[in-house]
Amino acid sequence: MKRILLMVIRNIFRLPKLLFRLYHYARNVDKYTEEERYAVLKDTVYHANRGGRITIKAYGEHNIPKENGFIFYPNHQGLFDVLAVLDVCPVPFSVINKKEISKIPFLKQVFTCMKAYAIDREDIKQSLQVILKIANDVKHGRNFLIFAEGTRSRQGNKLLDFKGGSFKSATKAKCPIVPMAIIDAYKAFDTNSIQKLTVQVHFLEPLLYEDYKEMKTIEIAGIVKRQIEEVIKNSEKH
Repeated sequence: MKRILLMVIRNIFRLPKLLFRLYHYARNVDKYTEEERYAVLKDTVYHANRGGRITIKAYGEHNIPKENGFIFYPNHQGLFDVLAVLDVCPVPFSVINKKEISKIPFLKQVFTCMKAYAIDREDIKQSLQVILKIANDVKHGRNFLIFAEGTRSRQGNKLLDFKGGSFKSATKAKCPIVPMAIIDAYKAFDTNSIQKLTVQVHFLEPLLYEDYKEMKTIEIAGIVKRQIEEVIKNSEKH
C-alpha cells in the first residue's frame, strides 16, 4: 500500500482539513444535500489521487443519462475503483459495498456520505432487501454503481463473469443501465509501485429499459460484460 502512504505524505498539510470536513459530513449526513456531500467527496478524492500521482481519464461522459435515476455497471478491479469514478463522474451516485469494507476508517466515512448500502452476501434475505431498496431509490431519482462481478477480479484488466442477480435492481426500477469500463485501476493499490499512473474510466452507451425488458438478467449481464471487454481490448491495442 505504498501508494496510500504517498497520498498521505503529499497531502500532509491539507489532510487535517480534508478529514475533518469528511468526518463532519459523515456525522451529519442528513443536514446536507446529496449534491453537497458529493462535492466534498469529489474534492477529497481529487487531492488524494493527485497526491498519489494518479491521473483519471474519462471517456464517453455524453453517455451518462441527462436525467437521474440510473445504474452504472463497471468491472471491478479493486478498492480504488470507486475513487477513480468519483474523480471524473459529474453526477452524484451511491454504491453497494460489502459489510466488511464499510467498517474501514475513511472508506466508512466515504460510504456514509454516499448513503451507500452494505450487503451481506451470506444473508439472502438481507441481499434481497437491498435490491428492493436500490430499485426504489432509483425510481425516485438516485443513481447507483453496482459491481456485477460481485468481487474484484484480481486478474488485472481481465473480467470475471457478471452475475445476473446484480441486474435485478435495474429491471425492477426499469431504469437505464450504463456499462462502464475501468482500466488499470488495480495498479493503484494492488501493486507496490508509486510510479505515475493513468487510469481510464469509459462510460458506455446506456441500455434503456426498452432495450432489455424482454431479456433475462443473465442475458443482460452477458451483454454488459461483452461491451466492457471490447473497450478494454481496444484500449490495449493503442
